[in-house]
Amino acid sequence: MQFFTCQAAQNGPIRLREAIRTPKTSAFLRAFRTKSASASTASLEHGVNLGPSSPLSSLSKTFTNVKEDKSKKSFFPETSDKIVAYWLMGSAASVFGLVVFGGLTRLTESGLSITEWRPVTGSLPPTSAADWDSEFAKYRSSPEFKLLNPHMTLSEFKSIYYMEWGHRQWGRVVGLSFILPTIYFIARKRVSARMAFRTLGITSLIGLQGVLGWWMVKSGLKDDLFAPGSHPRVSQYRLTAHLGTAFLCYTTMLWNGLSILREHKLLADPVAAEKTLSVLRSPKLKFFRRSVAGLAVLVFCTAMSGGLVAGVDAGLIYNEFPYMGLGLTPPKSELFSDFYSHTADKSDIWWRNMLENPSLVQLDHRILATMTFTSVMGLWVYTKMSPTLKRMLPTACRRGMHGVVSFVWLQAALGITTLLYLVPLPLASAHQAGSLALLTSVLILGGRTWVPGRLSRLIARRVPKTTGSATRIIPVTQR
Repeated sequence: MQFFTCQAAQNGPIRLREAIRTPKTSAFLRAFRTKSASASTASLEHGVNLGPSSPLSSLSKTFTNVKEDKSKKSFFPETSDKIVAYWLMGSAASVFGLVVFGGLTRLTESGLSITEWRPVTGSLPPTSAADWDSEFAKYRSSPEFKLLNPHMTLSEFKSIYYMEWGHRQWGRVVGLSFILPTIYFIARKRVSARMAFRTLGITSLIGLQGVLGWWMVKSGLKDDLFAPGSHPRVSQYRLTAHLGTAFLCYTTMLWNGLSILREHKLLADPVAAEKTLSVLRSPKLKFFRRSVAGLAVLVFCTAMSGGLVAGVDAGLIYNEFPYMGLGLTPPKSELFSDFYSHTADKSDIWWRNMLENPSLVQLDHRILATMTFTSVMGLWVYTKMSPTLKRMLPTACRRGMHGVVSFVWLQAALGITTLLYLVPLPLASAHQAGSLALLTSVLILGGRTWVPGRLSRLIARRVPKTTGSATRIIPVTQR
């Protein structure tokens, strides 16, 4: 057997095992260990901890670099520019004026003077006598001329025509002054991704508003859309929808503009902003935050009930306050009259009277207005009497609450005087403007009270991390 045995091979494994058991004497391992220690020392000198050199670590670094490159190459910035906020608030002011001018157009009974809807070609008024005769002939065929204005002259027609034309032209200006800057700001990366989607949504809302405006006017141009022999008027449902969309346009423009300005203000000092938001997020202020949101909804609903009042001319009856006739409310037989029911079983008597009966429509508006007034004053008293709110509520929120109280008193006074004096044009227009002003004050208060989650995350990322201890890296020494 020894004849076939190789002595070198027999002794080789022993020498290999000895080399493995004694790594300090291995030239290869000493060289590898020296290079690793040198690399670690170099990384520590440059302030970088490279970690173990392995395929998995390299792959992890690759994915991290890809994520960083994606974040750097994001199309939209993290926050929108201040110029976008000023533009949004300027657009909101334009919509505010357009709503008030639209109320004047209705109060002067000018809304039905233009009997066609031409979004592009209708931007220019008649320029010749033949054009004026053509427009006047179209108006003479409308129910409003036949029943209310059969003796109207061409010069009188021009005055109401220019009112409606000015209202429509203002709407075109609002649309163009919003659509074109929206495209510019998105293309120039001046808005965040969230704000880009919001501005596009507002653009769609403006387009819907124009369609609803013509849909409303159309309801007053045909006899089959209102009761035979009644006063020619537009549908109160369509009028309220048109008014509600205008309020939504105004609200979204104003709110987003205020949000951008608040975002820039708080991000300028993240540490102070985090302290302020931590106070506003306190569960002890939860009731106050929700109450402000409830006030916003209540003010909006009251304004929409005012649209129904205007639609059925409910302000021209019961011109007294707080009574309505012999009591605080009219008789039940008058409030829920069978006259307004359209079904044989009278199943629609409740909701149709609430939306079509002038007596009940005015009573509903009185109830909602009273609820709004008492809710605002109750919340104001709560901020004065609650020890928690007196201690924790920020000064900006207190001032915002005082603004809401001022506007609700003004709006209540305007509403009562408008009713007592049989809806005169200046008071009625001021009352409509007051509803938007009151909603504005509530939104400003909400902007100072509510805590958006996205803003909280932005501030949290920018607050320096002061807690925790630094990790100490001990360099590997050669042994």
